[in-house]
Amino acid sequence: MEYFMYILLAFLVICALAVSFTKSLLNAVLVFMSYSLIMSIIWVLLESPDLAITEAAVGAGVTSILFFITLKKIEAIRKTQAGEKGKENE
Repeated sequence: MEYFMYILLAFLVICALAVSFTKSLLNAVLVFMSYSLIMSIIWVLLESPDLAITEAAVGAGVTSILFFITLKKIEAIRKTQAGEKGKENE
């Protein structure tokens, strides 16, 4: 069981570094979601199920959904601005 905890901690550090160094916002959100899921597994192993449920619901659930909605809105703004620039060039 101790080796499994070390593996999870290594994945946790890898996810934290990956979020910092990734260039794509969508990939960063997906890695952040996996970070939250790994953290919730660690909370279960530390025998704290209330924190595990909260981490899974808020960290991987609600926060990720809000990030996805934000990314969608940002892309919609960029598409509108690109369309306006195309009209100005005509």
